[in-house]
Amino acid sequence: MISVAIEQSFDSWRSRAREFLQKGISPSEILWSSREACQDELFHMGEASEKRDRSHVRIPKAFFDLAETVACHREEERWALLYSLAWRISRGGERHLLSLETDREIRRAHAMAKDVRRDCHKMRAFVRFRKVGESATGREQFVSWFEPFHHIVERNAGFFRGRFTGMDWSILTPEKCVHWDGKELHFTEGVSKSYAPDDDELEDLWRTYYRNIFNPARLKLNAMRAEMPVKYWKNLPEAPLIRELTNSASYRVNQMVDRTALTPKDRPKSSYLDGLHESNESLTLSQVPGSIAPYTLDEWREMASCCRACPLWESATQTVFGEGNPNAEIMIIGEQPGDQEDLAGRPFVGPAGKLLNDALSAAEIGRGELYITNAVKHFKWKPSKGSVSGRGPKRLHDKANRNEMKACRPWLLGEIAKIQPSTIITLGNTAAQSVIRQDFRIPSERGVVKGPNDVGFGGKIIATVHPSYLLRVRDRKEKEAEMRRFVDELRLAGDFSH
Repeated sequence: MISVAIEQSFDSWRSRAREFLQKGISPSEILWSSREACQDELFHMGEASEKRDRSHVRIPKAFFDLAETVACHREEERWALLYSLAWRISRGGERHLLSLETDREIRRAHAMAKDVRRDCHKMRAFVRFRKVGESATGREQFVSWFEPFHHIVERNAGFFRGRFTGMDWSILTPEKCVHWDGKELHFTEGVSKSYAPDDDELEDLWRTYYRNIFNPARLKLNAMRAEMPVKYWKNLPEAPLIRELTNSASYRVNQMVDRTALTPKDRPKSSYLDGLHESNESLTLSQVPGSIAPYTLDEWREMASCCRACPLWESATQTVFGEGNPNAEIMIIGEQPGDQEDLAGRPFVGPAGKLLNDALSAAEIGRGELYITNAVKHFKWKPSKGSVSGRGPKRLHDKANRNEMKACRPWLLGEIAKIQPSTIITLGNTAAQSVIRQDFRIPSERGVVKGPNDVGFGGKIIATVHPSYLLRVRDRKEKEAEMRRFVDELRLAGDFSH
């Protein structure tokens, strides 16, 4: 039996493995370890090697890509596993072994590689730098403490060098430490956690930010634990808040749901809103005050973000205002933001938005040519009945009522007044009823709108279905026909604007 000690290095294993393969030493004759070998064991290795005939060894590059990752695993068996695979490929006549997914050793190697990649990802996600000072040249200096499960410090060092090139930093771990001085990486022996600094002044700011962005309605405990295992919590500055926020999530969701039944609040102080002397429900473009003219769209969007004219803001993440070309000839008005739009703060970025983009492309209209918004600016939702264990309720779309449409009407009219499109496309009933008239119905009145409209818009109006309707159509032929009709309506709007 040949006993060989390998350093925590893939190159060290590769050098020994190549020598043994060339000499024809089978896996059963070698005892691999990561501990120092004794001299008499090395003597036995040399004695056995003289009886072998050297031969050329060929191993595909794909094996080395896999092996380099597996070598970072903490399991002692990794060296023996890798040598067994290398032997079978080069000496055992199994040239295509890597493609044999049912092989026990191949499955084990891929599982180990997956463990390593996951640990690398967790290190990149959960390293938290703390500022400790500045160098003589003024470069900021940071230190972080991390406890990786596998031997990944060297493997991950390049990532942190590329990500934090502009500052000096050290990542301390129990096994090995890595340091960046702005010129090159240095590695030193591992240290204890006592060498790591305590909290810095920025961590209080981070915890305040974390508490404020935490959305109890989006809590999915099982998913959170899968992506952020509990073992990493102890080294995260936000860790003290996690249990408090998760334990109170259900109560906070119920509070948000209860608040949706409250009566509308007073409008916020706004020179624009204060200038509207008529009821919002009967407002027309001619009544939009000229005071909005000096505002840019960004300033207009900022004003709307403070709107508290109805209760929807309380359970929504943010106001979702319109976006697009300020000189657009075509303006698309949807109903209200969905779940993904509420999180992103932009209209039509979810599944319905993807379908709209596809339809616009088919109609040869670029989204960048348009201005896209919604009649209602906050996501109205209701929780699903019951919840999946540990995941909390799902936010289900709920139709905006007349009071909520009325509260958003000044913002929608302001957008129309500022953009001054020649054609408006309304998507769905809520949009059509906000612009055309309150009793307008899709699909019975779908198409080019004839006659006057409630907002006093003098251009063309095309009323059509919302993309979410097309997503719900199950019959393939019906869906294709509805999609063609939808594209034709968009194309017609393009013809009107030329």
